[in-house]
Amino acid sequence: MKKQGVRERIIETASRLFYFNGYNQTGINQIIDEAGVAKASLYQHFRSKEAIAVEYLVRRHTMWMAKLNTYVGECETPEDKITGTFDYLTEWLTEVDFRGCGWQNIIVDLPKDHNKIKDQAVYHKNELRNWIHNTLKVSDNFSASEAEDIGDEVLILIEGAIILSQIQKNEWPIQSAKRACISLLK
Repeated sequence: MKKQGVRERIIETASRLFYFNGYNQTGINQIIDEAGVAKASLYQHFRSKEAIAVEYLVRRHTMWMAKLNTYVGECETPEDKITGTFDYLTEWLTEVDFRGCGWQNIIVDLPKDHNKIKDQAVYHKNELRNWIHNTLKVSDNFSASEAEDIGDEVLILIEGAIILSQIQKNEWPIQSAKRACISLLK
């Protein structure tokens, strides 16, 4: 098996630490120690902890959207894809013991001047919003404007379900949001 490069070890380690411990609670020295890299090597690849976090969020976005698309890929109708999203949330969040959304977590833990990280969080949420809109626009049941209005309501259900399941450490918020989504799509 090929040995993982320095950059990959830094990103993998920082991703785990940022997600499970929090951005502010994770220091550069902890990343260096746990990744097993020299400080000079870290700074050769990244100028700052913020730059590492941006890379973490970029990769997390790609991975999360790919898993969502794979999960709902077999669904027959646009409405099934949207409601299937809640099943994806249940699977994902139970796997991580309801740790919650990496973007929600990092944004609440962010110093004011870290705009590049904030921009990545906004990008991810806008991309999810667009995915929902585009999925509903191919339905025969909604006009384009209805798809966008209902899509925004679905996004609120998704985001609320994620944060409340994190607070409750339980899947019932996701299941409740799914039932509300099914009613909304009728």
